[in-house]
Parts: sequence; structure tokens; C-alpha cells
Amino acid sequence: MGRKIDLEALCHEKGLRITEQRKVIARVLSDADDHPDVEKVYARASAIDPGISIATVYRTVRLFEEAGILDRHDFGDGRARYEPAPEAHHDHLIDVETGKVVEFVDPELEQLQKQIAEKLGYRLVDHRMELYGVSLSRKE
Repeated sequence: MGRKIDLEALCHEKGLRITEQRKVIARVLSDADDHPDVEKVYARASAIDPGISIATVYRTVRLFEEAGILDRHDFGDGRARYEPAPEAHHDHLIDVETGKVVEFVDPELEQLQKQIAEKLGYRLVDHRMELYGVSLSRKE
């Protein structure tokens, strides 16, 4: 959704040491059009650099997440999935049959969420929305 986020540049901004292997993992995550889990990140990264271990991917993903440059999602499939932390907020629609994740922004929905929080006596500071559905265009 939108422009690609350069995780390597964000690592430099946050003062993280960027090894060659971290650079490869950052590039894989930056280039991902899906929301890959660690196993997919590992497969893609090790195709570029066979010396990268799954343990390195786990450590790097955890480091990126702790630094606030990577978002972790659980879309109900039992696997943690990742995406670069977006500059602008967006929500997710997950196809429960294929696992495909569709990102969307709806200004009316954002305003409604803010109004609901205010009605309940709160000022909304953050939220995460995940919708789950099946495609209407798929043949029965």
C-alpha cells in the first residue's frame, strides 16, 4: 500500500548497527508485497545470502520490531506476520480462504472510530482493525 518503506534507511536513522545480513533481511521486508512470516522472510533472504540462518532472521525481526520499524500482526492463522511500520495508518482485510491480506484506508471509518471512543469518554490515540472475509467473486 503506498510507497515502499526503506527499512535499511530507518535502521540508520534509529542508530541500529546494520550488518550485511541485516541489510538483506531489511531489503526482503521492504520489498515484500505481502505480510510474510519469519519462514518466508528466511526463504527469501537465504536465496540472496545462503549464509543467513533462521535464527538470524528471528533475531533481526525482533530487533526491528523493538526499534519500532517493523509491525507484527497476528491474522488468526497462528503465524506472526510482518510489515514495515507504515508512515500512514491503514487497516487490513484478510481473506480467510487464501490468507491474502488487503490493506485499506477509509476516512469515514476512521472518523466513526474516533466518535465511538469519544462517546465512551475516551480520546483515541491508536487502533488496529482487522476484518476477516471470503471473496464474493469466488465460485461456489
